[in-house]
Amino acid sequence: MRKIIILVIVCCCNCCFFAAGQELNAKVTVIASQIKSTVDKKAFQTLQTALTNFLNNRKWTNDNYQQQEKITCNFLLTLTKDVESNVYAAVLTVQSGRPVYNSAYVSPILNYQDNDVTFKYVEFQQVEFNENNVMGTDPAASNLTAIFAYYVYLILGLDYDSFSPRGGDQFFRKAQSIVTNAPDGRNITGWKAFDGQRNRYWLAENFNNSKYTLLHDTYYAYYRLGMDKMYEDENQGRQQMLNSLNNLNTLNADNPNLFGVQFFFLGKNDELAKVFKKSPPQERVRASELLQRLDITNAERYKQELK
Repeated sequence: MRKIIILVIVCCCNCCFFAAGQELNAKVTVIASQIKSTVDKKAFQTLQTALTNFLNNRKWTNDNYQQQEKITCNFLLTLTKDVESNVYAAVLTVQSGRPVYNSAYVSPILNYQDNDVTFKYVEFQQVEFNENNVMGTDPAASNLTAIFAYYVYLILGLDYDSFSPRGGDQFFRKAQSIVTNAPDGRNITGWKAFDGQRNRYWLAENFNNSKYTLLHDTYYAYYRLGMDKMYEDENQGRQQMLNSLNNLNTLNADNPNLFGVQFFFLGKNDELAKVFKKSPPQERVRASELLQRLDITNAERYKQELK
């Protein structure tokens, strides 16, 4: 279903064949200006190229993608310090977008910063990932590709969820499997429940927990029933987007401060403010109330813009 819908959304040519292709159009940027070691900085350019090839050349699903169907995403890896020889601490920012039907607009669907990235890298070492052996022979070296693969499956899960009900389940399970079998060792964090309340463990847990099915309903209502309908009936589309906020409000009431709820709003404040600014007064008031309650970081903006 997801493949049929996205073809309608982004098809711009009359190709009559359907060639097998990888799923991502990923851009990787590695910034190493804070690293003070004597390591040749060319090694980080090599790493950037290797990670780009890893993401774009690997087949992540059983579906066939044409070039115009590929999911555009960005991975910004900022190295912050040397932990030990050839081992680095870093921050990873991951972003992906989702095309909106009958428009040139791409809606942000994932915008997240992971502060728990530690990995070992020596120039020209193999950048690879084995789902059956996530830890590999060197956990510190395997941790980086495990993290990147985890976010690929999260990107896929959210994307497929936005096109069909529970369409992303298989990819969320794969992300959960990486968490379960993740590399373990000194300085490696972010994979365990006790590593914090906002990390890879809890994201995977939230998207795989049957108690939180409204999370999945939210992505489908917001994108497929909401954003995609705006071209033909703006009021109906906006109402569905409001329904998605009601879903999150219900979920949040039963599970205060659930990470999955807060995760939804990351990078969406501009879009939400612009959409509901055009609402009729009663709908705008309701949207403002929900957004101020659910997206506390941007509450003042919603209050001012949705008066």
